[in-house]
Amino acid sequence: MRRAALLVRALRSRNYRLFFVGQGISLIGTWMQQLAVAWLVYRLTGSAFILGTLGLVSQVPTLLFAPVAGVLADRWNLRRTLVLTQTAACVQALLLAGLTLSGLIAVWHVFALSVVLGIINAFDMPTRQAFVPQMIERPDDLQNAIALNSSLMNASRLVGPALAGLLIEALGEGLCFLFNGLTYVAVIAALLAMRLPPRPHPVRATSVGRGLWEGCVYAFGFAPIRTLLLLLALSSLMGMSYGTLMPVFVRDVLAARADAFGFLMGATGLGALAGALYLASRPTVLGLGRLIALGASLFGSCLVGLSFARHLLPALILMVFVGLGMMLQIASTNTMLQTIVDDDKRGRVMSLYTLAFLGMTPLGSMIAGSLAQRCGAPLAIMVGGACCAAGGLLFALRLPRLRPLIRPIYIRKGILPARDGVAVPPR
Repeated sequence: MRRAALLVRALRSRNYRLFFVGQGISLIGTWMQQLAVAWLVYRLTGSAFILGTLGLVSQVPTLLFAPVAGVLADRWNLRRTLVLTQTAACVQALLLAGLTLSGLIAVWHVFALSVVLGIINAFDMPTRQAFVPQMIERPDDLQNAIALNSSLMNASRLVGPALAGLLIEALGEGLCFLFNGLTYVAVIAALLAMRLPPRPHPVRATSVGRGLWEGCVYAFGFAPIRTLLLLLALSSLMGMSYGTLMPVFVRDVLAARADAFGFLMGATGLGALAGALYLASRPTVLGLGRLIALGASLFGSCLVGLSFARHLLPALILMVFVGLGMMLQIASTNTMLQTIVDDDKRGRVMSLYTLAFLGMTPLGSMIAGSLAQRCGAPLAIMVGGACCAAGGLLFALRLPRLRPLIRPIYIRKGILPARDGVAVPPR
């Protein structure tokens, strides 16, 4: 019973409950659209290279705008910003649905609208990450809120792709886009219904460029933050591109259809959901370093194993563990960063987190698409997985040097007790 209570303790906060419900509905549509876009482009072109290029084009705005968005997130009203970004994403999805359902859709339409969504996400992601502490009434519930967000993301990943695969097979991609557009209403309504205390904003005389520079110096000048961001960037660059190659892998290697594509992506969601629920049930942030190393190594190793799969069943099993490892790394990294960062730099650090998480993926998609075009999707997936596994091992070797730097922060925040001037080290 105590473990079950720990699992959902962040839901004691009314604002977070509203966000949890609204976001849960919206994310199902988000995953449906993501799968439908990939399938639509590969159906129209039959090219792994174009599929990889789409991944690059759709995420380039994150590279360009996420750092600036982080500076603004430390200054702007976060709820108002999220309402604007969610409304814009709703319009983008409805435009995509209209073009597809009318039969007018062309590849350039998908590319253009993907760029628009990338710009929206560049501002939405760091703002959303920085907004989580505002919704939580008890600071001790922050870790649980972050893990529940991850659980929600991956529960929807379990449902969304599977539903999209069946819907595409029966009625086409357009209805997936329409459904996604309508689900944004839920999260916008939840944001508007929140009752938030006023957030004090100190007057800042510095320019956006100066604020960005200060955030980068702070993040990369502190070894724990720098190391966490670099490992996440490596995993995103070399590993996350597997999603871009999955339509190629499903059709050309497994000789399967869109429903199998949906089930494989749903299997990833199942593993990620299990990892997120485990993290949500943990009572403390202690031990996250080991979980990050384990997650990156598991993620990479299972991608290597996936590259050798030639039948659907072993691929499904491996994808469960791909999702588990990915979630252990991503959510633990998010939690550790949110725990050790200074409040007045939270938006900027979380924008760098967004940049490492999403901004590196387009470059990886381009690399993976080019490699798959020349050598096949299995080899591209194997190379990326091997790099991620090596990164996890290097992070594990570096952990003993990072713990003494994190220890004073944990003592100051009451996470670690000081005993005769000596604290138990975070593991």
